[in-house]
Amino acid sequence: MTLDRKIQLNHIAHVYYTHKNIDKQLEFLDDFGFQKEKVVGKSTYFCGYGPEPFLYVATAGDADEFGGAAFAVDTLEDLELAASVLPGATPIYELNDAPGGGKCVTFKDPVDGFPFHLVYGQTKREVEALPEREFNFPTQKHRAVNHFQRFEKAPAPVHKLGHFGMCVTNWAKTFEFYSKHFNFVPSDINYDPETDNNIVSFMHLDRGSELVDHHCFFFFEGPVSHVHHSSFECHDFDTQVLGHDWLRHKGYENCWGVGRHIMGSQIFDYWFDPSKFILEHYVDGDLVNDETKTNRVPASPDGLHVWGPDLPPTFLQ
Repeated sequence: MTLDRKIQLNHIAHVYYTHKNIDKQLEFLDDFGFQKEKVVGKSTYFCGYGPEPFLYVATAGDADEFGGAAFAVDTLEDLELAASVLPGATPIYELNDAPGGGKCVTFKDPVDGFPFHLVYGQTKREVEALPEREFNFPTQKHRAVNHFQRFEKAPAPVHKLGHFGMCVTNWAKTFEFYSKHFNFVPSDINYDPETDNNIVSFMHLDRGSELVDHHCFFFFEGPVSHVHHSSFECHDFDTQVLGHDWLRHKGYENCWGVGRHIMGSQIFDYWFDPSKFILEHYVDGDLVNDETKTNRVPASPDGLHVWGPDLPPTFLQ
């Protein structure tokens, strides 16, 4: 089968990680705000309070490794097309043991070899509703009399996987592959001001007029390919900062945050897990659609955030 159309991705679904110290990682994921959904052999499936059957799979292993992200495709035909044309793609296989079931194809990124998964037909979870808080402003008071803001110290419940990011060894080849085969479109591109070469891209899914997140996949060029971080959306700013305090009091290592990004606009909070992978809580990200034009600007540490702590050197490694 030849590629006469792009494989249509619907949304980002979940990520896979392997950990040497699985006990510490499972404790961290609980403190990060995930819910344990199912244990199958050495793998533990975690969900959020949103509709996805699972968001994060933690597997016990001999090395700390990133096992790739999964995107849901629109149709079974998209999955069949992927199995026939993508490099190193597996045949379609059943997700028999995973929460929500469904079908999957796994292929290898042609530039750096990291795994990439495509899923179809998963059964969704029943969404758990969280309260919408009312806020009082100087001239507009939205909260009724005797309705108080009261909170309990707790992890920040995770709603969904928002995006993941990779360091790649050849930006141009990576961009060409994912733009050719999938409905990825750049929201923002950063270039090296000395060479004018593009080196960073924040990719969203082209869903026509449908509003989608500013990016669900980003990649930047570097000497050694590795996962940079996986990012999970929280309910609101109060929830996010309560989660920040929870993780801080538990003794985990903050990577960067809390602050406000420029590209994507989201409020970010990055943490190192016990395996030194970076996970992010975020809220209030931008939405885009087919009317959004690609923004191309020079790469600069000053272009990453508008407020918050100074950019730590460990973040760009």
